[in-house]
Amino acid sequence: MASKESDAVRRHWATNRKAAEENRQDGDQELADHRWAELTTEPADVDYLAVPGRRAQWIVPHGAAADRALLCLHGGGFVGGSQYSHRKLFAHLARAVGVRALVFDYPLAPDHPHPAQVDDAVDTYRWLLDQGIAPEHILFTGDSAGGGLTITTQLRARSVGLPLPAGAMPFSPWVDFEATGASYDENRDRDAFFHRDLVRGLAWIFLGPDGSPRDPFVNPLYGDLTGLGPIYIQVGGDEVLLDDAQQLAAGAEKAGVEVELDVFPEMQHTFQMAAGRAPEADDAIRRMGRFARRVLELETR
Repeated sequence: MASKESDAVRRHWATNRKAAEENRQDGDQELADHRWAELTTEPADVDYLAVPGRRAQWIVPHGAAADRALLCLHGGGFVGGSQYSHRKLFAHLARAVGVRALVFDYPLAPDHPHPAQVDDAVDTYRWLLDQGIAPEHILFTGDSAGGGLTITTQLRARSVGLPLPAGAMPFSPWVDFEATGASYDENRDRDAFFHRDLVRGLAWIFLGPDGSPRDPFVNPLYGDLTGLGPIYIQVGGDEVLLDDAQQLAAGAEKAGVEVELDVFPEMQHTFQMAAGRAPEADDAIRRMGRFARRVLELETR
């Protein structure tokens, strides 16, 4: 049975769905980010450092390894979210791993349709490499739209000659921009916010007039996943995007990639945002921490 604390995520999405159905627009990105961030507690012993010249910040847990890093890609359907909405979530994760994390703002649609987001993510990855961090010491992570970006950014980076990172930890990843999964029907009455028409609408905004939902830098299942590092995927059992996670896991396995999928029963989309409050979110963070420490070879240090 889902914990009482985890219901805060359900209420968050239900409130957003009601606003969407009533065609109400918040219009204040800062306020929207604050409401999202309210789901997450402020972790102790973490510093936040602005990155001069970039719309980004370093998340630095006390005692963190300086030669390894998480590259964090926030969610928000490519139309919302920011470093501020997600900094506390990624801080919990950085603490669990014991490394620094870089979270940044990529351009948002509709003003900046695809491929602005994946290109900016590749540029940020290139910058991180230029700081002297080895690619095998960098792990990508992200939720929802950012979860899909953890894979498409790798494909785009490889196409321009950059080395691949150690691996990826997408959670509640959005990869199917045609919304074809059976879970859209099976979880229609369980998912507190998402449904097929809404997701297709977000995809239309993101892709713009010239984008294709089958572009491999949009949906990585149309790309070549061969050679990617280990992937650890988490998803809520009540999400309509459940099939996205399952399809990604199946595609990676078919390509010979080491992949692990954890489905958390009764959980909503990006339930990890309740880190520090809900036991399911804290358990998810611990599992990601174990995976990341292994992949980044921290266990033997």
